[in-house]
Amino acid sequence: MKASFLTDEHDMFREALRRMLDKEAYPHYETWEKQKEIPREFWLKLGESGFLLPWVEEKYGGLELDFSYSMILTEELEKVGVGLASGVCLHSDIVSPYIHALGTEKQKLKWLPKSVTGEFISAVAMTEPGAGSDLAGIRTTARKEGDFYILNGEKTFITNGLNADYVVVVCKTDTKAVPAYRGISLLVVEEGTPGFRRGKKLDKIGMHSSDTCELIFEDAKVPVENLLGEEGKGFYYLMEQLQQERLVVALQVQVEAEEMLRITIDYVKEREAFGSRIADFQNTQFKIAEMATEIDIGRTYVNTLTGKHILGDDIVKEVSMAKWWISEMAKRVASECLQLHGGYGYIEEYEIARRYRDIAVTSIYAGTTEIMKGIIAKKILED
Repeated sequence: MKASFLTDEHDMFREALRRMLDKEAYPHYETWEKQKEIPREFWLKLGESGFLLPWVEEKYGGLELDFSYSMILTEELEKVGVGLASGVCLHSDIVSPYIHALGTEKQKLKWLPKSVTGEFISAVAMTEPGAGSDLAGIRTTARKEGDFYILNGEKTFITNGLNADYVVVVCKTDTKAVPAYRGISLLVVEEGTPGFRRGKKLDKIGMHSSDTCELIFEDAKVPVENLLGEEGKGFYYLMEQLQQERLVVALQVQVEAEEMLRITIDYVKEREAFGSRIADFQNTQFKIAEMATEIDIGRTYVNTLTGKHILGDDIVKEVSMAKWWISEMAKRVASECLQLHGGYGYIEEYEIARRYRDIAVTSIYAGTTEIMKGIIAKKILED
């Protein structure tokens, strides 16, 4: 179902991206899954072709396009696999906007151009071993000493963490602030910073090609000039950017549901049992109809929200609705599609097995289903 705001120019962008992925991604994706990493060469090819950060201004190397092109990037990468989309989309449409929105001109010129070319890979470090959804509970601290912040703490579940050239780190610069979230700031920590090191690479049950690791800061010396925005306003900055992050995730899981249904329809048309195609059984037809209906509802909603986001509307409540409902819907679709594949669905050579493993975390990261419902309820009750 094509969004009403998409034009012939969008179709050309999508077709160019598909040609690039057909050559550079699809043939290699299973290898990347086994190696549990997307090679830097692929990032550079994406950048060379103009697909990274297409929304930034030309003076930083971008194309000055709106979020609708980021939507296309998300959708086409997700069709290859969520392990590819998660890292690239995080870099292109979740982390880089922090630099663009909050950075000084010097900071933008330092980090954005090479983020566009793929020479730089970025990450954002919020979650800690003892603090996930409760950002006010983070324990990573930064105290100012002369021209540096001395950063101490540990972050976990960091996508792109292993290969990131710079990381936007959420930390407390005022541990005595009341309420606690008023003491949160954002620091950009670069590769090679003294006292900054990677912890272990995390072995996930899915999304294997997306590198995820721990980050450790032990008296890390971060230049004061690497502060993003103002001290103590980090929590507010995070809240401002979460609308787009959750919309990106909603788009990702919507495509996952669409792809799982597509490959399942192909399978049941070919597979026979009891002398008939599986597609000819009434139960199969009912399951297909149910999934297709929910998927179409999700697509209609996420297209509508993308259009509103492009216009700059405040849709925090609505993207929270989309994020929880579509991610839970996609998990239902994954289960039904695996069941329709029968025993073959449990075999790794079948694509549904990988997508079944990958989908589980989507109702957890970028805000759990429970957190989304809390935000929705708060927004409704405020009215």
